[in-house]
This record gives sequence, structure tokens and C-alpha cells, in this order.
Amino acid sequence: MEAGMDTGPFELDTQVLGPLPVVNTFCDRLGLPALLDTYLPAGDARLKLAPATAIGVVIANLVLHREPVYALGEWAAGFDPCLLGLGPGEAGLLNDDRVGRNLARLFDADRASLLTRLVLDAIENFGIETSQLHNDSTSIKLAGTHAGADGHARGGKTTVKAARGHSKDHRPDLKQLVWILTITADGAVPIAYRLADGNTEDSTTHIATWDHLVAMLGRSDWLYVADCKLATRENMDHIDRAGGRFCSILPASRSEDRQFRDWVIDHDPDWAHAHTRPARRHDDPDDVYSTVEAPWPSAEGYRITWVHSTGKATRDAETRRDRIGRGIAALDDLNQRLASPKTRMKTTVAVEAAATAALDKAGATGWVSYAVTEKTEESFRQEKRGRPGVNTRYRKHTRTHHRINWGVDEGRVSADACSDGMFPLITNDQQMTGGELLAAYKYQPNLEKRHAQLKGTQLVAPVFLHDPARIEGLLCCHFIAMLLQALIERSIRDAMADHGLSELSLYPEDRGCCAPTAARVLAIFTGLARHHLHDTEGNTVQTFQPKLTHLQRQVLDLLQIPADAYLSD
Repeated sequence: MEAGMDTGPFELDTQVLGPLPVVNTFCDRLGLPALLDTYLPAGDARLKLAPATAIGVVIANLVLHREPVYALGEWAAGFDPCLLGLGPGEAGLLNDDRVGRNLARLFDADRASLLTRLVLDAIENFGIETSQLHNDSTSIKLAGTHAGADGHARGGKTTVKAARGHSKDHRPDLKQLVWILTITADGAVPIAYRLADGNTEDSTTHIATWDHLVAMLGRSDWLYVADCKLATRENMDHIDRAGGRFCSILPASRSEDRQFRDWVIDHDPDWAHAHTRPARRHDDPDDVYSTVEAPWPSAEGYRITWVHSTGKATRDAETRRDRIGRGIAALDDLNQRLASPKTRMKTTVAVEAAATAALDKAGATGWVSYAVTEKTEESFRQEKRGRPGVNTRYRKHTRTHHRINWGVDEGRVSADACSDGMFPLITNDQQMTGGELLAAYKYQPNLEKRHAQLKGTQLVAPVFLHDPARIEGLLCCHFIAMLLQALIERSIRDAMADHGLSELSLYPEDRGCCAPTAARVLAIFTGLARHHLHDTEGNTVQTFQPKLTHLQRQVLDLLQIPADAYLSD
């Protein structure tokens, strides 16, 4: 609660509501407050703020707009404290030290049981389908040395190790952690996450992730979809032996990939139409997808289904042409430098190394070949100064000139063009059609959007906390916040479909939004507040309730939230 303007003998107090009533409704549907109270009991009368309350404020902040831990109290002070589970004046207790200690308490608690119960309740209460799950990982960059995040044990639990690894944020100079997320194909709802050391290789994470999902769901018959790092013999055999199903893209480094691409040069596969995606632009053609079974299985004996996309075929041809052009331009530029007397490349070996590096950088090595020619020029100069005469002695000077002659391997270009637009999927499922496998894999980008949400809306990186227990506690809050956001998105989109609405006017100037995100939905409630007019004795003279717009009421109705959530004290 914050003081408003002075109105003489009266005082106007403002309580900001914002989107909190919406967020609290979904928290209640999940049973989140009760779970936090169960797993984070106060237990100590000396605590000025209950751990469950502090963690609840952190989660609410992440759902709405990420603020630094040290600014959490200032952020909370602007809202009606009841909506955050706080008492009058308790927002000031949310300093960085107290919040940090409570994040460490969350690490020490039985987080596995808390999250399992939370996710299972979400699946049951919201009717989430779990027959198809998608997994992927991303890196979370850290700020500072994080010398304490060395993987040591705390209370019998191993903490994660901050380390340098393959940075998906393109910051190899910073230490990082690996965030592993699993979502459903029903609304891209996150149902599991894990943290791994910053130098963890992706292919080593899938067995532990799959085993955790099996234990949580109590069954293994669902389809596990992941990127090409899943396609190792160890990963695929582990899932297959346990009765699970998987689908992944076959890495281009596998011999099966090259064998099929060589095979299609003089064979005509029997492609079957799988899907047509309408063009985004009016003048562009539709993207037509077709599938065909490979003539032979993988080395492990698993089914390989090849997919052809007309749109990808066009992009592949354009990419190849661009790379060839850039490779030729790089060799021409190298010839210009070789013609200069200032060039330092004096030997054929040095020139060949420079030409190979130029083609590698352009990505044109497979299509552009070259040969280095060498030409020696002789010249003669007087040994001494002066006018030349009969007895003048001359010294011979030689200079070697190099030139690169290049050519495009038309046969290789033609052979590669035969497999433009193709990519292979590997699976142990023998019942799904090629179109169904394609549809399953094409849902994978929705997981990338969750990673973008983590780094965008929730601003997870860079992490400035240095205690690994506090870091893991904060990232647990990020997962719960992402779950809430995903449920809001799924609920609003399902309700739109049920009501036959193709879009909502959520954008500025009442422009339509056909796939509302949680951030866009919550943004329309920003600024809503309740005002209380008090007399000099502190008695409430009048209460001014917020005025809901038609759009706000429409969204509340779609989310099945009564308007009383905003209109009652």
C-alpha cells in the first residue's frame, strides 16, 4: 500500500492490483500456496517472514516482470499486500539477504517431491495430455567467477558446478549452467526440468531425464522427442529396452545419411504427401511435406523415415548457391592479395592453406576446387651504382608469383541437389505414419519458445547470485513461474477455440492477436488499482473499485475468473 495525494482532512491510499488476481487464481487451481506451506514450513518463531510467503513473492515477480532480488521489496510495496500473502508493512522485509536465505531453504527442501506433486496436480486439474513429450537444453550464463559453485555437497545434496562449455548464448567467456526442460505437446506445458554442470554434453542427459519422467508419470508408453543428440546407441537402446518410444532427427554425421543421399541420385523414392503448410506471403508457394521409409534401417536396427520439404529444398539450393558465390569471391580476393608485392605468402603451401581456410569459412569446400599455379619472373640489376659499361656486373633476381585457379564441381552440385529439402527422422515406433512422425518432430520449436521465454520474459540470465544453493532455488522458482505462464496461455487459447474466437484485441490500437502469450494477457491488467479514501482517524470513507474494460472482462470470462476478483476488497 502506498500513500496517494493529500486531500486535506482525507487521505487517499492506492493499492495496485495489476495482473495478480489472475496469477493468484491459477496458483490456487494448482494448489501452489498449500504446497509451499507444506514443503517450506516456518518452523522457527524468530522468522519475520514465512519462507513460503517469500518464495511465493519471488514466483509472482517472475510471472509478471523479473526484478533483481535486492529490488523485490520495492516492487512488492506497490501492490495490495494481501495479493502477495503479505501483511501490512511486510514488503519491507523482502531484502536480498532474507530472500536469498529462503531460496537456500527451497534448495534444502524436498524439491523433487514438491515439483512432482505440483506437476501431477497440474496434469489432473487442467486435463493435460502427456502422450508426447519434448526435451531440449539451453545454457544459462552466469556473471562473475562463481568460485563457490564447484559441485560440492550441501546437506547430502550435490550442487551444480558452474563451468565453461558450449554456450548457446554465444558467451564462451562466461561460466554457465545447463538447463534441461521437458514440455508436453499439449500447450507446451513444462512438466520437468533439471540443472546440470556448465560443461555437460547434451547427449549424456537423456537417460536420466527419461528415467525421471517415467518415475513421475508412472508409465513409459509416451513418445519422447528430442534433437539429434538423442540419436546415440546408448540413449536409443535404453529407451527401447524399457518399452519407451522415441523420435529424433538423425545426425548428418551418420553414415546412413550419406548412403541415402547417394542412393537418391539414381533412384526415385515413392514419396507420400504428409502435410501442406500455407505460404506466409501471398505470392510464395505453399510448403509441401512428403515422407518415405528408408530402404534400410539404422545401424542399431531402428526405423528411418525421410522427410522432403519443398520450402527447404528451395532454401537449400539458395544456401548452396550463396556459399559457392562467397567461396569464389574469397578466392578472387586472395588472388588480389597475391598480386600485391606486399604479400607475405611466399610458398605454395602457404597459399594452399589460405585458400582452404577461405573456402572453409565460406562453407564452399565441397563444391569449389582450386589449383595453385606458380610463375617465376627473372630480373637483373647492377651490382654497383653508376653508368653501365662493358665490364659492369649484373645480379639476377627471381620472384615467384602464385595464382589460384578455381572451378565449380558441377557433378557434386548436381548430386547434392538431388537430396535438397530432405532430412531423416529415426524412431523405434513402427505404428506411427510418416506424417505423424513429422508432426511430432515439428512441435519441437515450441520448446525453443519456452527457452526464449526463460531468457526473455523471465530474464533468467545473467545470474548474479553466487551461492549455488540460492541459484538452484531461484531456478526452481523460474520453472514454477513458467508452468503458471504456460497454463495461462493454454487456458486462454483453448477457451478461444471453444468460443470460436480467432483472435483477441490484445495488441495496441486494438489489433488482433491469434495466439496470446501469458505476457500479453497479463499486460492488459497492468495499472489496475483500488483506492481507499480515509479520514483523519483512519476510517475508510469510500472505496473506489477499478473499472474493468470490455477486453479485460472478456479475458477474465475466457479464463473463468469472476470479475469479483478485482471488484471486491
